[in-house]
Amino acid sequence: MTHAPEVRADGPRVLLAGPRSFCAGVERAIQTVERAIDRFGAPVYVRRQIVHNRHVVSDLEERGAVFVHELDEVPDGATVVFSAHGVAPAVHDVARSRGMQVVDATCPLVAKVHHEVHRFTRQGYQVLLIGRHGHDETEGTMGEVDGMTLVETPQDVASLEVDDPGKVAYITQTTLSPRDVADVVDALSARFPSLVGPHAADICYATQNRQEAVVAMAGECDVIIVVGSENSSNAARLVEVSSRAGCAAVLVEDETQLDAAPMLVDAHTVGVTAAASTPPAVVARVVDALNPSSVEERVLRTERVNFPLPSEVR
Repeated sequence: MTHAPEVRADGPRVLLAGPRSFCAGVERAIQTVERAIDRFGAPVYVRRQIVHNRHVVSDLEERGAVFVHELDEVPDGATVVFSAHGVAPAVHDVARSRGMQVVDATCPLVAKVHHEVHRFTRQGYQVLLIGRHGHDETEGTMGEVDGMTLVETPQDVASLEVDDPGKVAYITQTTLSPRDVADVVDALSARFPSLVGPHAADICYATQNRQEAVVAMAGECDVIIVVGSENSSNAARLVEVSSRAGCAAVLVEDETQLDAAPMLVDAHTVGVTAAASTPPAVVARVVDALNPSSVEERVLRTERVNFPLPSEVR
């Protein structure tokens, strides 16, 4: 679907990737915090950033959310929301022991990965997680069972120590690129021929859709702007995917960072996309700041996914 260009001043032609910005899991997480504040009253504590975007966090803070790193910063008996990235069972145990009212905003697609960990473990497999060290989602998933090993690159595979090479399973962080996962899985399969994985890919639909939309329009663009925060994994993957498709890309958090991107100066056609955690209003401000001569959408597919809110806030 292509909309007629919106004629403006004498700036670059702008192509908007579709889909872009919020996904169903992010919308669910944000609504969960808002509903928790409405139902239980401020302050509502949120462990880690509810989603990886500074603007979202700031907006929720204004409504009465208090973001903390760990539960030792939360008073006994308080209301606490767990972020969309998921938490380990040990975190639930601590909250329960201290009488906290827990609202779990874990994305259902992340919860699916956690279920896979336990399914493979019950079947006697040693589980490997393909993911990025230090990411909130990775930390939560690694805490599901003892003995899980993180694999970041194909080069990590040679040094892996496993108890039984015939009983190895893998799962993945949901916000990686399919190519990165495929490279690691190929290396794992070469070393462990009996390797098993999830029935359906762990990479979330929104991550893959946004990456494919970037690839589809990369050939038309001189540069692609990815709007998102530096700690957003899926934003970083969008930059990588664009570069692999042959189009330079730059990550900006909002319109105030455009001046730090010299590659935009001589660009005639600029693509714009956004991480799944980036508010649409921030994307609109970036487009306006480009002072475009025209704005066109390049919609690869339309998302109609909807996740129900946690039972505590329905």
